Amino acid sequence: QVQLVESGGGLVQPGGSLRLSCAASGGIFRLNDMGWYRQAPGKERELVAGTTNGGMAKYADSVKGRFTISRDNARNTVYLQMNKLKPEDTGVYYCNAQAQVYGGLRMYDYWGQGTQVTVSS
Repeated sequence: QVQLVESGGGLVQPGGSLRLSCAASGGIFRLNDMGWYRQAPGKERELVAGTTNGGMAKYADSVKGRFTISRDNARNTVYLQMNKLKPEDTGVYYCNAQAQVYGGLRMYDYWGQGTQVTVSS
């Protein structure tokens, strides 16, 4: 069973930085797209940033120029460097990965448990 374990959330002041990490494990044969989503209170979950296994990245307009997504394919890990954080960045951040396990026939979507990011003075 594929597991995604996130770390790096917390409380930070406006203008500060945080780095989120998400490590995938559990019999993984292949990983395709990986990404970060967030859900603010009372809002739907939205894509923050995504990356293909070739390293191509995409970002929500609201985070362009402030957030950077990267991945280490050897470690099955994706990172999100968040700079110049704003109060509106507050939410639960979820890691997502498309993975195929050994013996499996297709890719499935997997989600982490979420990590809280709070931007407040």
